[in-house]
Amino acid sequence: MYAFRRPFTVATFEGLTFAGMDYKIVLIIAQVAGYALSKFMGIKIISELRPNQRLTYLMMLIGMAELALLFFAWTPRPYNIFFMFLNGMPLGMIWGIVFSYLEGRRVTDILGIALCASFIVSSGVVKSVGMFAMQYIGVTEFWMPVVTGAFFLLPLLFFGWLLERVPSPTPNDKASQVERLPMTKEDRKEVLKKFFFPLTIIIVFYTLLTAFRDFRDNFARELWDSIGYKGDVSVFSTSELIIAVVVLLIIGSIFYIKDNFRALMTYHSLLILGTLILGLATLMFQLELLNPFMWMVCTGFGLYICYVPFNCLFFDRLIATFRIKGNSGFLIYMADAFGYLGSVLVLLYKNFGQADLSWLQFFVYGAYAVALIGIAIAVLSLIHLKSKYKSEILNEQLGYGQ
Repeated sequence: MYAFRRPFTVATFEGLTFAGMDYKIVLIIAQVAGYALSKFMGIKIISELRPNQRLTYLMMLIGMAELALLFFAWTPRPYNIFFMFLNGMPLGMIWGIVFSYLEGRRVTDILGIALCASFIVSSGVVKSVGMFAMQYIGVTEFWMPVVTGAFFLLPLLFFGWLLERVPSPTPNDKASQVERLPMTKEDRKEVLKKFFFPLTIIIVFYTLLTAFRDFRDNFARELWDSIGYKGDVSVFSTSELIIAVVVLLIIGSIFYIKDNFRALMTYHSLLILGTLILGLATLMFQLELLNPFMWMVCTGFGLYICYVPFNCLFFDRLIATFRIKGNSGFLIYMADAFGYLGSVLVLLYKNFGQADLSWLQFFVYGAYAVALIGIAIAVLSLIHLKSKYKSEILNEQLGYGQ
């Protein structure tokens, strides 16, 4: 699915502008705007999704995204900007559809981390494929996205077919992790009413993470070029592979924590760890105590050890801990909607408010902001949810929950 979204960011569109903005920034804003709008729509659509609709939606949406890339290549600029917006619209639904096959199981931690690790690696791999298409096949920057997507169409069909054959959650899964059900409007209101404060601060944190992650991903080529890796095709996938393996091992180990509350608290510890590493690694890089490659790997690790849990596992354990009636898709899309809206705002701020800052300087300042605010929110969320859980346990013991 990342082959239809991320490859165009490896192009620089050097020398091209629109409305006083760098053309690449305009394209990224257009795609992310479509993606963000899709996430807001997904709050309802994904939370109400039924199992028999999943594969049809998945293939239809990917087809629409690839078709938009074809028109992006065909249409002269600046009119092709609109088709990048249309490319982002269907792609915003894909993650919720795929994760709906996996949630609510005793092995969801393992399945979810494998899925999340794949998007870390995929983001780098599709950039390498896109760079290969331009350097060795000779396609232009505008045709490269649709050509890269075409390489992955057959694998997508095959793995979509495999997803349909994933067994449904067992009775034991439903007993330990809570059965995941399509949600009504009233269900969604009840969850928001009960968890308004923790969801609000978590979404603020996730918005920062998403904006920072998108900036790192969208401008990876500019960042790597600025620290001495200009023209290196393999650096995108090599660095992300290292990050994915380490994140996979650490977060995957939480599978062995069967108690949902303990697992939820462990995820909070990882949020604190990730933000600390993000800030400290950046400080060491500026002090020339850490080489550029290791700094990019460390910032990627700090970012993804925080970002990955919010994409599935954190909310899956939250639902199981507090026995929430609903599904992870609703909570994930609530966070994603504001996350990608924040990503658009950061790009606009960079272009109009901090145009004199280099990509590298802006990234460094962003790392410090995410680290400081993230630590404060992670600690506050941990304290609040711990208190809420103890209060609910006490009420059950006293018979108030009956």
